[in-house]
Amino acid sequence: MPDNAVIELPERSIDRFFKESLHLIEFAILYILIINAFLVNGRLTKGAHLTAALIACFYGFVDEIHQAFVPSRSATAIDAVKDVIGVLVCYYIVQASYFTHPRRRVGQWMEHFATWIRP
Repeated sequence: MPDNAVIELPERSIDRFFKESLHLIEFAILYILIINAFLVNGRLTKGAHLTAALIACFYGFVDEIHQAFVPSRSATAIDAVKDVIGVLVCYYIVQASYFTHPRRRVGQWMEHFATWIRP
């Protein structure tokens, strides 16, 4: 769909930039949700961490392939790259704050979240 199909901001370049950057955010959120599922169930290990990143990246590629077959949608390699970059940024944050330096604020938030959710 064109970037102005649903809503259009007054400045077209800002509108397109904002909507294209959502690729980074949506697959980062997918990765975070998968990580939280492992974390809450007490199964967040380095292997699970890598698996979550691979699943989110793979889903980004599958989404782009799917869009190639949907009328009025477009599939581009740069969109797949943006999907992977979003996942990799969150992967690095989790790696640094939960596994490498668990006393950092993000790692502490993750632990508090896990203890809050667990029965």
